[in-house]
Amino acid sequence: MVQILIIEDDQDIREILSFNLENAGYSVLTAGSTEQGEKLLTDSTALLLLDVMLPGESGFQFARRLKSSSFRDIPIIFLTARSSENDLLTGFSAGGDDYIAKPFSINEVLARIKAVLKRTCPQEKPSDCADFLGLHIDFDQSTVSIDSREINLSRKEFDILALLAKEPGSYFSRSAIIERLWKDAPYVIDRTVDVHIARIRSKIGAYHDMIRNKTLFGYYLDPNFSLDDEQQ
Repeated sequence: MVQILIIEDDQDIREILSFNLENAGYSVLTAGSTEQGEKLLTDSTALLLLDVMLPGESGFQFARRLKSSSFRDIPIIFLTARSSENDLLTGFSAGGDDYIAKPFSINEVLARIKAVLKRTCPQEKPSDCADFLGLHIDFDQSTVSIDSREINLSRKEFDILALLAKEPGSYFSRSAIIERLWKDAPYVIDRTVDVHIARIRSKIGAYHDMIRNKTLFGYYLDPNFSLDDEQQ
């Protein structure tokens, strides 16, 4: 079982996270401070969910210290009520792999954990398909269908959708998408990505708002998307 360590001073949040992560199949350890959490770190720790505002040493301070220790390779997802751009940049510069703002949904946490583990654990083979409600993406066959009806996407449109779908909730800037998918085409511009995204959205109909864009961060596939939101 994949072991996750939660360092969070709010007991209610610790218990909610622990309960849901264990139900999702993870082995979970919890601590209310970095001092307690550091004693629980082992070579079996696969990921750290780390609150920023902690008593004594902050999450950012602990992360910086951790990255200069023998546990430097443990991926870190920060949990915090502070979500300004400066806070996000501080978290990533401290060695964080992702950043989840409170309040959060459990589905979002699970999706972010899965995405980070896929990036940091190369021995794990990515799934060959993904389902988001009635939207089905087959990565092996390079096909997309909605309620079993195949959607006709171009090669690059599929590649962009697949990139977002393999790491739901993770941000991809226009430059990152170009680097991943057009690295041999030096004259591709940001507008090219926007046009392809617009075409994908138009083709997936009721699911068009599943692909979102956050200023300064980029595009992402929303793991909490609901068709109910579209109908309201």
